[in-house]
Amino acid sequence: MPQQGKGRRRAPARTPLSREGVIRAAMAVADDKGLAALSMRAIAEPLGVEAMSLYHHVGGREDVLDGMVDAVFAEIDLPPRDTDWQSAVRRRAASARAVLLRHPWAVALMDSRSRPGPATLRHHDAVIGTLRTAGFSVEMTAHAVSLVDAYVYGFVLQELSLPFGAPGELEEVADAIFRELPADAYPHLAELAAEHALRPGYDHADEFDYGLDLILDALRPDERS
Repeated sequence: MPQQGKGRRRAPARTPLSREGVIRAAMAVADDKGLAALSMRAIAEPLGVEAMSLYHHVGGREDVLDGMVDAVFAEIDLPPRDTDWQSAVRRRAASARAVLLRHPWAVALMDSRSRPGPATLRHHDAVIGTLRTAGFSVEMTAHAVSLVDAYVYGFVLQELSLPFGAPGELEEVADAIFRELPADAYPHLAELAAEHALRPGYDHADEFDYGLDLILDALRPDERS
């Protein structure tokens, strides 16, 4: 008698579900389609399971959002300990910007969760510790963290909203705008565009470093405990 199943290919083994896997799948959905498209069914589909199967690993959509925010914080580099506080905060800010641009939905959620996860807590503790070790008082540490984070989040929101990406796209947008305006109607705007934004080599992203340097140069440890 012929052996049953001989010559048949076995279906590839499905990767077992886990909380981390569910969170990563949710992030992929949000990266691709935005938070509005994030449902338990949308998360389950690329995993090849039914939505009800997810509830063995997460408590629901709000729990998923908590996990997504914590995963984003885990991607942001902690401020290094082997350098001065300004360099450490600058590197952490640059990493935060890069991560938030990878996950455009995240900036709106970063400070919205009431149940922060371990990566979130570890991240904030490290940032605070960097400033306290440098001599910032508790009060000045709070001011500095709030200021730097507001700048990073605000700049990312602006970048995500701009109608251009590459420098060539900026030139196209500017040309379209000024083509429809009366000549010399907005001389200062035209001057800024011609002599700054449209000059060869201009990159709007460079504005981030300039603004961040201004903030860090203005902050000073006050040596108060």
